[in-house]
Amino acid sequence: MTDLRFHRPFARLLAALFITLVTLQTAARAETKYPTKAVRIVVPFAAGGIADITARVVAERLGARLGGRFYVENQPGAGGIAAARSVASAAPDGSTLALLTNGTAISVSLFKQLPFDPLRDFEPISSLGYFDFVFATGADSAFKTLADFIKAAKAKPGTLNVGTINVGSTQNLSAELFKTAAGIDFQIVPFRGTPEVLVSLMQGNLALMIDGYSSMKGNLADNKIRALASSGAKRSASAPDIPTVQESGVADYDVVSWNALFAPAGTPPEIVAALNGALRDILAEPEVKTRLLELGIEARASSPEEIEGRLKSDIDKWRTVIEKSGIERQ
Repeated sequence: MTDLRFHRPFARLLAALFITLVTLQTAARAETKYPTKAVRIVVPFAAGGIADITARVVAERLGARLGGRFYVENQPGAGGIAAARSVASAAPDGSTLALLTNGTAISVSLFKQLPFDPLRDFEPISSLGYFDFVFATGADSAFKTLADFIKAAKAKPGTLNVGTINVGSTQNLSAELFKTAAGIDFQIVPFRGTPEVLVSLMQGNLALMIDGYSSMKGNLADNKIRALASSGAKRSASAPDIPTVQESGVADYDVVSWNALFAPAGTPPEIVAALNGALRDILAEPEVKTRLLELGIEARASSPEEIEGRLKSDIDKWRTVIEKSGIERQ
């Protein structure tokens, strides 16, 4: 009969070696460095805009925190389709990231067919920031409050002009939603860009315009135009003196734009976790919060689940607005 006492020390030795091996493997995985190569952040807008500046601020901080090179690649185009497609088809190794916005949610219903599914083809990482739109009128306008505009629109339906950038933009759809929510009718006049909207407003051709705070900031400071309301459910941190549309008598009106980082579907969870953790630290830095607030953006990180939920809800929200407005799908 075999003496079990002889084999016990050997068995214990084998067990100890096995535990050591597992521990070393686990530690090696935990210490896997990211990134191991340069990381590009694809932005679906031209350089110099809010999204681009936000991405560059974040990219610089990510590089410093994670010890690698993060850089912005601008791929402007209708609906951000080309930019999103290039990221969706990239290797899911964390070397290519996408800056997606609520415009991505709009694109789902605005276009007949997208070459990607924003919910299926991307891995959510974190939000970067949120920002409202401002309802503004000319400096010489008779409208002192948004309630004044609503009253005039009800008195003379379809006669007042409201300017926004191109059809299907968040600003444009915000005007469509305002029509429905306030129960009024007015003419929405689309322009190619914000400068043209501002000029038309200051020339007296528009009763109202809707756009981002940063694009109006200089003219508001110079009293060339006057802010009547902001679009969010609560007052914006960048312009706390501007009342909300809800405060102006339009219940449940809530439009907040956002931008966020996503990765190609299948990106390892440890990479997503590393990026999310870094972004939580970065977006809490006072210097970053102040820099983005100057652009009208409230810097705020989220969990991957939170920003995915926001994307889903905005897809449903803007689908309803597009259908009600009768905007033809592109």
